[in-house]
Amino acid sequence: MAAPKKGRSASAQSKPGRALVLILIAIVALTGGMFLSGHTTPRLGIDLAGGTSITLTAVNEPGQPNAINKTNMDTAVSIMERRVNGLGVSEAEVQTQGRENIIVNIPKGTNSQQAREQVGTTAKLYFRPVLTTEVSGTGATPSPSASPSGSPSASPSDKASDKEKATSSSSATPSSSATSQGRAVTDALKADPTPSGSASTSAGASPSGSPGGADDATAKLQAEYAALDCTKPAQRAKAGDGAKPSDTILACGQNSQKQWQKYILGPAGVDGTDVEKAQAVFDTQSAAGWKVTMKFTSGGAKKFADITGQLAKNQSPQNQFAIVLDGDVVSDPYVNQSITGGNAEISGSFTQEEAQGLANMLSYGALPLTFKEASVTTVTAALGGEQLHAGLIAGAIGLGLVVLYLVVYYRGLSLIAIASLLISAALTYVIMSLLGPTIGFALNLPAVCGAIVAIGITADSFIVYFERVRDEIREGRSLRPAVERAWPRARRTILVSDFVSFLAAAVLFVVTVGKVQGFAFTLGLTTLLDVVVVFLFTKPLLTLLARRKFFANGHSWSGLDPKRLGAQPPLRRTRRPAVPVDPKEA
Repeated sequence: MAAPKKGRSASAQSKPGRALVLILIAIVALTGGMFLSGHTTPRLGIDLAGGTSITLTAVNEPGQPNAINKTNMDTAVSIMERRVNGLGVSEAEVQTQGRENIIVNIPKGTNSQQAREQVGTTAKLYFRPVLTTEVSGTGATPSPSASPSGSPSASPSDKASDKEKATSSSSATPSSSATSQGRAVTDALKADPTPSGSASTSAGASPSGSPGGADDATAKLQAEYAALDCTKPAQRAKAGDGAKPSDTILACGQNSQKQWQKYILGPAGVDGTDVEKAQAVFDTQSAAGWKVTMKFTSGGAKKFADITGQLAKNQSPQNQFAIVLDGDVVSDPYVNQSITGGNAEISGSFTQEEAQGLANMLSYGALPLTFKEASVTTVTAALGGEQLHAGLIAGAIGLGLVVLYLVVYYRGLSLIAIASLLISAALTYVIMSLLGPTIGFALNLPAVCGAIVAIGITADSFIVYFERVRDEIREGRSLRPAVERAWPRARRTILVSDFVSFLAAAVLFVVTVGKVQGFAFTLGLTTLLDVVVVFLFTKPLLTLLARRKFFANGHSWSGLDPKRLGAQPPLRRTRRPAVPVDPKEA
């Protein structure tokens, strides 16, 4: 007789504990990561936590009929994110919706009116000469008497050579370190220090044009500069507010060390619309890393050549020009020569992300789009709490009905199903809590609906497997072989069903935007977790319990009672009845 083959079923029966240990380790690791991160609850969306949702619709500028495209819309999103962040807002969402809409979701605790004004206006980009700058909070005050070629009142930074540089063939970049402190306010570029508006001065009169007026304006500007604290969002938002291109203004920006710096900037020498094209490129020839190239219009090329020619004559920081977007300094490269020809490069120690970000901002200066406010929806925290409460009640009712059905119909087997549902719920909660800080996932009301729908999908997988096992028992097999024989067929059905659900969720996520994506994302996530739980928990647990007498002997409350299932008696060989032999014949 041939030796019995060692099949897959024997291996599967012998090591169910390994799968259970594996999923237990995964749960412990994820839970530990959740507590270590400090984010022990899922991040809530606007409709649950409360806040303001603003819908903006893009409009082509005159003469630009094809300006609404993916590139321009993505650039606009990045600029609006900077604006919202400038208000000190955390956990805000800015995303495109369809072809021409942008949705801005701002959580509760934010001045919604200020936010609407910030995201709804057209961005303004200017190139302004730097008159003085220092790390915000140092308390240095610029001197008003220094001449263009004179020594600044404070010495340049020791790392001035690390600054980013602008040239016609390479180099120009934001400062790699804090620039010099307490620089002089000068007339190097014929900037007039006469105040105009908040924290700004208007150009148009000579510094000495009106007796006493220029000195008073300079003193006021110095006082405003000394009082400016760029580490405070409210002050950053007001710096240069309402200023004109011809004004001398105060501004804020971050250096490469993520320190806030404050500036006094002269009148704009180049407008953002003078930039024809900007892009981030990797310098493969000199191995200088990432840089940003700029191409100016014909008029912009002349303006840029003029301003860089004047800057090149000055000492730091007055040989720098600030690229200012919405009053925020995004870069402050220095120059040492006039840049002619209409092409320039900004180079330094850029990462790819930093270079692309700066290129996007430069491109936005010439972005032929404006945005009109299509709708504004405000959800109070109380209303959001009510919606969340209603969603949780709906989920609890759905879960209760599923559990009741499982207990009534499957009896003892329902314990396995309930335990699997609890494992799936724990994994879903922990992963959602971790996805909030990592990818910005926010649990909104449609996402809660997706989680409720997933309860039925997960329960369906258990039912498929249990029914396959019960079918094997009806055919007269004992429990242990029935569990193993039923698994391959149940596994195929479960995988096909979950694949269809995941495919539907993936398509829905790709073709929709906004809150509907929350539903699709949650549905897809819970579908993947269903596969994990069934393979690593439900099947191994049933394999172990099949060895217990309560289930193996088919107890009436086990859900596997052969009599209740109408099982066929096992097939056995029967002997033919003996034919009586006549004694006489014997």
